[in-house]
Amino acid sequence: MKKILTSLALFGLVAAGAAAACIGAASAQEGHAEAAPTHFPINEPKEMDWTFAGPFGTYDKAQLQRGLKVYKEVCSACHSMNLVAFRTLEGLGYSEAQIKTLAAEYTIHDGPNDAGDMFDRPGKPSDHFPAPFPNEQAAAAANGGAAPPDMSLLAKARGVERGFPRFVFDIFTQYAQGGPDYIHSLLTGYDQTPPAGMVIPEGTHYNPYFLSGVSLKMPKPLSDGQVTYDDGSPQTVDQYSRDVAAFLMWAAEPHLEERKKTGFRVLVFLLLFGALVYMTKRKVWADVAH
Repeated sequence: MKKILTSLALFGLVAAGAAAACIGAASAQEGHAEAAPTHFPINEPKEMDWTFAGPFGTYDKAQLQRGLKVYKEVCSACHSMNLVAFRTLEGLGYSEAQIKTLAAEYTIHDGPNDAGDMFDRPGKPSDHFPAPFPNEQAAAAANGGAAPPDMSLLAKARGVERGFPRFVFDIFTQYAQGGPDYIHSLLTGYDQTPPAGMVIPEGTHYNPYFLSGVSLKMPKPLSDGQVTYDDGSPQTVDQYSRDVAAFLMWAAEPHLEERKKTGFRVLVFLLLFGALVYMTKRKVWADVAH
C-alpha cells in the first residue's frame, strides 16, 4: 500500500510539473507574440549586383571614383581610413599627377623637425588618409560616446552570417559581397518605423539592417543631391550607397582582380598538368600487362 501511495505522489508531482511547464510555455509564447524582435539584424541585407562579384568579377573604376568622392565629402567627417595610402589610388584609375594633387588637398601633422617641433604640411602620395580626430577618445566624445569605426577594412569586417544551405552554395559561387551588401542596406535603411514594442534609446536611430542592436548612434548620413557627380550618374541615396560600398570593398581588398586572375591561371595550370600526367602514365605503362 505504501509503494502505491508513493507512486501516486510521484505521479502527482510529475503531472503538476508538466502542467506548470505548459502554462509557462504558453505564457512565454503569448509574450513572444507581443514582444519586439530580439535578433539582429531584423532584416537581412539585400543582395546587390556588383561588378566584382563571382570568380571573374572586376572593379568598375568609375564607380570607385564616385565612391571616393562620397567618402571625401561625407564619410571622412567622422570615419578614418588609416590603412589606405594615397598612392594606392592608382587602382581607381588615377594618374600619378592626379594622386599628387589629391594628396596635397590634405594637411598632414608631421614631425618632429630638426628643432624637435611638430608641424603641418601638405600631403604626399606616400601618406595615408588623415583621421578626422586626434584619437579614439576625441572621436567618441564628438559622436555621443561611440567612436566611428575606421573604414579601411570595413567591407571585409562587416557582414551577416548566411545559414544553411546558402553558405554551401557560396563556396561555389565565390560569394564575398556580404560586407558591401550590408553597408548598402544600412545606408539605405533609415526612415523606417520600428516594430511595435521596440524601444529606441534616446539619441539613437532605428535601422533594421544594423548588425549589433535595435539602433545606432550614426544619424542618416546621406540624402538625395548631397554629392555632385560629374559623370551624370544618379545623385540619389541608393547610388551613393552603392558607390561608397564598392569603394570600401576596394579599400579592403585592392588586389581582388589580381587574386582572381592568379587563381584562374593556377586552375588552368593544374588542369593541363593533370592531363599531361595522365597521358604520361598511359605512355609509360602502355606495354605492361595489367
